[in-house]
Amino acid sequence: MRCATRSSRAPGTRVISVPQPLLRVRGLDVTLGATARTAAGGVRAVDGLDLELAERECLGVVGESGSGKTQLLLALLGLSPPGARVAGSVSYRGEELLGAPRARLQALRGRRIAIVFQEAQSALNPYLSIATQLTEGPRRHLGLGRRAARTRAAELLALVQVDEPLARLRQYPHELSGGMRQRVLLAMALCCDPEILLLDEPTTALDVSVQAQVLAVLREVRARTGVAMLFVTHDLGALASSADRVAVMYAGRLVEQASAPELYATPLHPYTAGLLRSLPLLDRPLPERLPSIPGQPPDLAALPPGCAFAPRCPLRHERCATRPALLALEDRAGARALACHYDGPAAARAGAWA
Repeated sequence: MRCATRSSRAPGTRVISVPQPLLRVRGLDVTLGATARTAAGGVRAVDGLDLELAERECLGVVGESGSGKTQLLLALLGLSPPGARVAGSVSYRGEELLGAPRARLQALRGRRIAIVFQEAQSALNPYLSIATQLTEGPRRHLGLGRRAARTRAAELLALVQVDEPLARLRQYPHELSGGMRQRVLLAMALCCDPEILLLDEPTTALDVSVQAQVLAVLREVRARTGVAMLFVTHDLGALASSADRVAVMYAGRLVEQASAPELYATPLHPYTAGLLRSLPLLDRPLPERLPSIPGQPPDLAALPPGCAFAPRCPLRHERCATRPALLALEDRAGARALACHYDGPAAARAGAWA
């Protein structure tokens, strides 16, 4: 992985600032390796992204598959795929992480910044017991002995509401249900009291009832530990009861950011409005066919000029041929950000899909 620092942004670009951020991302670009189709320089999976995460905050990052959410998380920890080019700035408490020595990143991973991967069955080693996998972090980062690490592992399993934690420590991943494996991954991420927890689609592979249980566990863990969370998902419904703020990504770019209540009540970007329109509402009869956004996400190797969402947008016009800057706006909850040329009434953005 090659890294570079870039400080310039498009003129007029502004971002939402939060006080004393734990994590600050500026102008982050992640370009995946060139292929026969992309000999000109590869696929830009993340394109000029700016984010900030405050202490004890939960920031949700939402978007369709292929919008760059997972590549964002991997870049934050220096885990981008071989051959990827990463540019911009990622700082943790003011310390620049892009280009940092490997030993420094290894010291931070798990200890200060931890991640819960999407597929628990793939993330857990099938050949090692739960105890072995849960005690590795405390022994390495905290210097705990075998017995103390095992005691801590049992306490963490209890924290994430795993029943009979001592018995579970003796088991192997294949002996646990999908929801239980996801909780084990969460316990593993929390084993060294990190300040930041990165969540990569933690409920995607679970059925609806288990999803609700895992989301409840995440809220309880956050309330009890104060860990800040960067919660990546394609499901806006999963963030409704968890996130303080929500950032919406499309084709590797940030298109809207706002407090969760404001974004759900008044989406300003047509893409956000389309995503919310696609959610089933429990207080209304289900239609025969759920509404959807027409078309398909763009090919990142051949993005259209200007606004990447324009080919699917009901409000597109001539100005969409140029890329909109991410501009700060004011709302009742403070600052929010929007990248859209449309300047008509906010109600028209949601109504355009009717």
